[in-house]
Parts: sequence; structure tokens; C-alpha cells
Amino acid sequence: MWLLFFLVACSAAVLSCALLCRAAVAAARATPGPAPRPAPETVPDAAAARRGPGLTLYEMAYLSGGPHRLADVVLVLMAQQRRLLLADTGWATVVDPVGKDPVERAALTAIGPDGQRRIPAIRDALVGDDAVRQVADRLVTDGLAVPAAVRPGVGGAVRLVQGAALLVLLSAAASYWVAPAGADAGLLLAWFSLPLILTLGTWAVARFELHPYSDWATTAGERQLPGVGRSPAAPATPASLVTLALRGPAALTDPALRAALHSSGA
Repeated sequence: MWLLFFLVACSAAVLSCALLCRAAVAAARATPGPAPRPAPETVPDAAAARRGPGLTLYEMAYLSGGPHRLADVVLVLMAQQRRLLLADTGWATVVDPVGKDPVERAALTAIGPDGQRRIPAIRDALVGDDAVRQVADRLVTDGLAVPAAVRPGVGGAVRLVQGAALLVLLSAAASYWVAPAGADAGLLLAWFSLPLILTLGTWAVARFELHPYSDWATTAGERQLPGVGRSPAAPATPASLVTLALRGPAALTDPALRAALHSSGA
């Protein structure tokens, strides 16, 4: 019986490590080199007012949490400016139907002519909007975002390796439990050390070479992100929005906004 557990553990270890290696190679091949970014004077005024250190607020949100995080940022931005009302029941209501940039206009379009819509539906609509895709495409071209072709990539593969390591430990425990009386328990557990060394070793190498793991930002993109709590370059951008972009709705200090996003499934 222990041999069956051992085969399961070895199969999981080898498969997960192979997938991690494949994901790392695919990400390295598919990520283009950085392209020159536009000079500050060529950036539209609406975007420049939201710039952080080298990145716009929207770009920081996308690199940290993808298009859904970007959607949360634009909704909270407009709510803080009293142009949207975000209710703690998860509904967004338009107060001022004029968008200041393409992403805001896309958010208003996603809400629709009735001026009110559930926040999850707005998020889903924004994910496929051209304005959000342009942000993503610009980051991919600059070598800062992971291309869609290799997403989910290294982060998901690392989680598989972690799961395989746990499965090896559980299989070893199960084998020890069902081992017949008089069996050499030390030798039995020594066999399970092989797949455990493989998974833990691969995980250690990935953490050293590939960390931080992200399904959205490349290593270059992670380096561009400011530290949490660091003020953006443009004083017009509240630090709370930068924190939201980097850490998500749980980091919001406004309980009403946090309740609105969490009640809607953020």
C-alpha cells in the first residue's frame, strides 16, 4: 500500500516542478524588452495628475491586481471626488456623468444610461473595455506586465509546487500509518524524502530567482511599484488611492468604501 502513496507523491512532485519550469521559461520568452516610455510632456493631463513614481495610478493598480483592481481604483477615485456614490450594498450610482479620462468614461459607460449598476457587473464590463486593454497593452509593451499568453504563470505554478510538497508529507504520514508491523519505518520515510527534496528545492530556487511571484507584473514591473504608504509623485493623488492600487480594498481606511467593495465581492 505504501508504494501506491509513494507513486502518487512522486507523480505530483515531478509534474508540479515541470510545470513551474515551463511557466518560468514561457514567461521569460514571452516578455518583451522594455520600450522607451513617453516623455512626461506627452502624457495627457488627466493621466499625469495620477502618476506615481514612473507609473500612473491605473498602471500601479493593474500591475498589482490586474484589471479588477484597476476597476476598483477608478470607482473609488470617482467616489472620493463625489462623482460616484458607492453604497455599502454594492451598488454604484452616477452623480456626475462626465469622465476625465478614457478609463473614467469607460466606467460611466459600464454603469449604463440608468446611472446605477452593481459593482461586480461594472468590474466585468471594464475588464473587456478598450481603455483598460490599452493600459495593459502599454505595460506589456514596456516589459512591465505579464502577457496574457503566459498568464496565470509562475505564481500559479509555485502554488502547485507548494501543494505537491504538502501532498508528499501527507502521503508519507499515510504510508507510515498503514505500514505493517515490523516494517523499517526509517527506510520507508527516506523514500519519501526524495520527492520532498525535489519540491522544496524547486520552491527555494523559484523564491530566490523568480520572487515576487505575480500573475500581472514582470520582475521589472515589480521594481517600478512604490512601497506601500509611499506618496506618489503627483501631490494631487491621495496616498489612500496608491495604497488601494497596491494592496486592494482591504487596505482602505474609509469603512463605507471598504464595505461597498467587499459587499460586492471584491
